This record gives sequence, C-alpha cells and structure tokens, in this order.
Amino acid sequence: MLAKAADWTPQILTSVPAPQRLIDEVGQPVFGHFDGPVAELGVEHFNYRNEMDKPASRWAKHFDYKQFQFLSIVTPHYVIGVALADIRYVGSAFCYLYDISSNQLIETSWLKPLGLGYQMSDSPMQGNANIKGTKGSVTFEIEQGLWRLRLNTLGIEADLTLQPDVLSLPMAMCNPTGYSGWTYTQKHNGLALKGSLLVNHEPQPLQRACAGYDFSAGFMRRDTSWRWASINCISEHAVLGLNLAAGVNETGCNENAFWHNGERHLLGPVHFQFTRPRTQSQSAGKWRIFSDNGQVELSFTPKNCRQEKLNLGFLKSNFRQYIGYFDGFIIDNFGNKHQLNQVLGLTEDHFARW
Repeated sequence: MLAKAADWTPQILTSVPAPQRLIDEVGQPVFGHFDGPVAELGVEHFNYRNEMDKPASRWAKHFDYKQFQFLSIVTPHYVIGVALADIRYVGSAFCYLYDISSNQLIETSWLKPLGLGYQMSDSPMQGNANIKGTKGSVTFEIEQGLWRLRLNTLGIEADLTLQPDVLSLPMAMCNPTGYSGWTYTQKHNGLALKGSLLVNHEPQPLQRACAGYDFSAGFMRRDTSWRWASINCISEHAVLGLNLAAGVNETGCNENAFWHNGERHLLGPVHFQFTRPRTQSQSAGKWRIFSDNGQVELSFTPKNCRQEKLNLGFLKSNFRQYIGYFDGFIIDNFGNKHQLNQVLGLTEDHFARW
C-alpha cells in the first residue's frame, strides 16, 4: 500500500561514480556510496598498516582479508538461502530450503580448510565462486555484474540468473573498518529470476519469485557482529527489496537501502531491538527495527531459524538467521509511505571472531 507521508521531510543521500578499482594509486580505499559496482577491488595494491603504523606482514595481509557471498530466493512455496565464505583459515558454505506452508527447514553445510576445495570471486563485477563435495555443489557466477546461481543439493536443482531492472542500481559502498581496515559491501534486492528451479524434481514457477544477493569483502574487525534484515517481495502493488543492517558498516555511511520497482532509495541508520535467545531451544520473540527520524518502523515475527555455534577459541561463530514476517512501514526518499503487511523476509544476528 502506498500513501504520502505528510510529515516527512526527504533527506536524499547521494552516491559518487564507482571507481574502476577500489584501492587507488596510493594504496588507499575509496570510501562512500557508489552509483554501481566497482569493477575490481585491487586488494594486492592496498597499503595495509598495523596498529603502530608499520607495514603489515604478508601473513597479516593474507589472513586478515575476509570475504563472503550470499544469495536469497523467495518463491510462492519456498525460501532458499545459499552462502559461501572465505575467512582464510577455512572456507565454508551453507544452503537451506524452507517450506513456507509447513514451516519446515532443511539444511546442509560445507567446511574446507585453507583454500582447498573452494573458490571465491575477486571482483563484484566478474568472477566465479564455488564449493562442492559429497553433499552437492554451489556455484556463483558473476558476469558484467549479473549473478548466476547453479545449485545441486537438498533436492534443489537450480540454474538461475538474477535479473535487475535495466535502471535499477545496487547498493555499493566502502567504509573504514577498525584502525586501518575497510569493508566493501554490495547488495541488490527485489531482482527477477530467469532459468530453471526444481525442488524434489518438481519445477517451480518463477513469475512471482525474486531474489537478492550480498557481496562483501575487506579487512574487517577481528571481532565482528551485526544485525541485519532483508526483504525480496512481489506484492500485488509492487516489487519490493530491502536491506537494513547495524553493527558493521556505519563508519561514515551505512548499507541501508530500499528498492521499489527497482528504484533504489538510500536510507539513514536504523536500530534493532530484540531479545537474544540464550539456548538453541529457546524461541525468539518479535523484533523492532526503526529509525530515529521515523522513516522506518517495522516489526518482525520469526517463524523459523537457521543457526549454528562454533567455538574454536581463536575462531568463533554464533549465527542465527531467521525467516519470518514483517509489518510496518517504510517512507521512501520522495515521501511515499509503503505499508508492509505480513511480508516474508529474513533477519540475522551474528557474531564472528575471524
């Protein structure tokens, strides 16, 4: 539902032209929001320094660089989540299939040591990321900024291309991280799907399916945590995409964005309020996600969760990704108020020591 917010004063956030290479000629990252993907990161050109301003060792420059890619698909019957991550010590991946009507989730995961058996793309514009094993295979192919997913696991057979509207822009940005690091994040939600998707040998219609992706890389904090919300939705009125986050990317600008029929609206900072479950069996309550300026006011009701805990001392991960329903509203940068009623989407609460 669309209405005009009479008391809303737009504060348009702007982006700058995307650099050809993220790391400039003096070895420093270009910061800010960009009007499209960066063609190459140029990590090898980064003048990485330690906390005492000395050149970081070759070991530190290799192991401090982290990268992950995530893709979410929402169809009338299923939600599919797929992720690949490279934290240098290990490569990991997961895939889950959520049956909306039965509220049942099945999942599988992969873990590969020290760069063996997996590959990551060096560029958000062009590259290949994949992992495979006895549990199946996952491949992300990026060609001229377009994402293609090839997936064979959990009874899912997919060969899908994510199709943005010709004028739709991703959210692409880079921020300082910690003392001398940086994080590049690129996300695009509310994308159409072309290709084929079978679940348990049954073809899935794609006319009312949509997807979103996440490409993130950089020299992130050793201890990193974030809260996140995501929507990919085809309603009776419009195609909606939403990405909201707090905790990891607010040093200068943030990664919050709303897409309405492909048109990108950069948003201001948001807060996440919820009670964190302390045990695996404890159920999660409602979340509130809101902005101080009144532009975002959402509640989220979890229905299911993909979670894992890993504690190896020097490496830790406490991960929860919830599937559930959003209610509330978002005001876009033209002052239009978009009402959300029982819109399916995701939230995430994650701590990582890497």
